Amino acid sequence: MTPTFSCLLPMLWVALASIVVLLQLSLKRDHRAVYLLTCVGFVGALVGILPASAVVPRQVTALLIVDGFALFFSGVTIVAGLVVAVLARPYLDGCDERKEEFYAVLLLAVLGSLVLVSSTHFTSFFLGLELLTISLIIMIGYLRLSNQSVEAGLKYLILATASSAFMLFGLALLYYEFGSMEFSMIGTAVRDGTVRDPALVAIGGALLFVGIGYKLAVVPFHMWTPDIYEGAPAPVTAFVATVPKGAMIAFLFRLFQGAGLQQMTPLVVAVGVLAAASMFIGNFLALRQDNVKRLLAYSSISHMGYLLVAVVAGGSMATSAVGYYVVAYYVTLLAAVAIISLLSGGQPELMDIEDYRGLFWRRPAVATVMAGSMLSLAGIPLTAGFIGKFLVLTAGVGSALWTLVILLVVNSAIGLYYYLRVTVVVFSHRESDVPANGTDLTVAGEAVLALLGILMLFLGVYPVPLLWILRLVGITVQ
Repeated sequence: MTPTFSCLLPMLWVALASIVVLLQLSLKRDHRAVYLLTCVGFVGALVGILPASAVVPRQVTALLIVDGFALFFSGVTIVAGLVVAVLARPYLDGCDERKEEFYAVLLLAVLGSLVLVSSTHFTSFFLGLELLTISLIIMIGYLRLSNQSVEAGLKYLILATASSAFMLFGLALLYYEFGSMEFSMIGTAVRDGTVRDPALVAIGGALLFVGIGYKLAVVPFHMWTPDIYEGAPAPVTAFVATVPKGAMIAFLFRLFQGAGLQQMTPLVVAVGVLAAASMFIGNFLALRQDNVKRLLAYSSISHMGYLLVAVVAGGSMATSAVGYYVVAYYVTLLAAVAIISLLSGGQPELMDIEDYRGLFWRRPAVATVMAGSMLSLAGIPLTAGFIGKFLVLTAGVGSALWTLVILLVVNSAIGLYYYLRVTVVVFSHRESDVPANGTDLTVAGEAVLALLGILMLFLGVYPVPLLWILRLVGITVQ
C-alpha cells in the first residue's frame, strides 16, 4: 500500500460506502441492510485513520494535504456522520417515505466535508463545498410529504446557489491577481508584499467570505439558520448544526495560516467585527424563542462567533482551542438534537420548550442528558463547553484581543438565561394540560445518548486525553 493511498483511506472508505449503498439500492430496497452498510463504511473510515496517521503529513498533488490537523477533523466528522446515521434509522422508520437514499446522500455529505478539511487549493475547496452543499439540500428537503421540509430545502437551495455565485466571482478575482489558487503561493505573495492591486484582493476576499459566512451562519449571513433547523428532519438538523460548520471552521483556520491572512489587518478586523456581531445578535434572538430547534439555531450563530475569536487570535494555542471547541460543540449539539429526534420517532417533532416540561419525571436519564447539553452550551463548569470556552478565551488573551474577550464573556452571561430556561422546564412538574409526548427509545439511540452524555461530562472534568490527542496530531498547546 503506497503512502498516498494510505493517507487517503478515510476518504476512500466513505466514497466506497456510498457506491456500495447505491448498488444495494439498485438490487433490493432494504432499510436495515443500507443502514448497516453505512455504519460499516463510517467505522472503516475511522479505522483507516490509523494507517493514514503513520504517513502524514503528505501533500497529495496541489489540491490536498493530509496532516494531523486534517485527520483530527476527519475523525470528528466521521463520528458525527455515524451518530446521525444511528439517529436517522428510528426517525425514518416512523416516516412514510423512501428511506434508503438518505444514507447515500449522508455519506456524500461527509465525503465533501473530508475534502474541505484537507484542502490547500481553492479548486478542491469548491468541489468539496459543492458536494457537501448539494447533499445538504437533498437531506433538508428529504421528507417529500412534509411542507416544512420541502420549504426548508428550497430556501437552502436558493441561498446556497446565491452564495456560491458570490464565492466563484471572488475566487476569479483572486486568481486574476495571484495567478494561482494554491494557499501557499497566495501566502507567499502576501508575505513578500508583491500584491499588485490590494483593492482587487480585498473585493475578492470579501466575496469569498460571503460563501464562508453563509456556511458558518455568522451575521449578516445567518437568516436562513432558524428556518432550516426547524424545517429539516431532526437527524438532518443535527448534521447541519455540526459537520458543515466544523469543516468550514477547519478550512478557514487553514486558509488563515496557509495564505498568510493573519498579516492582512483589515481582514482580521472585519472577521473580528463579524465575531462580535454574531455573538450579540445570535444570543439576543435566541432569548425570544419558544421553539427548541430555533433556539438552538440562533445560539449556534453565537457559538460560531466564539470560534471566530480563536481564528482571529491565531497561533498554536488558538489551534488547540478550535480543535477542542469543535469537539465539545459537536458532542453537545448532537446530544441536544438527538433527544428531539429520538423522542419524536418520525412523528410530529417535539419543538416547543413546553413539550419538554416535566421530562425528568417521565424519563430521568434523557432529561439529564438534555440538561447537561444546555449547561455545556452555556459553558458551565464541569462540562465540555466550559473547557472549550476557556481555551478560546485563553487564545484571545494570548493575542491581546481584549475587546473580543470581554464581548465573549458578556455574551456567555446572556446565553445563560435561555439555556437555563430550558433546563428549568425539563425539571419542572408537568402541568395537566401538557401532553406526555414521546416514543420509546431504541437500544442504539439509548447507547448514543449515554455515550454523548458521558463525553460531555468527561471532557469537562478531565480534558487531558483530548488535549493529548491534539498534541499527538500536531495541534499543540503552548
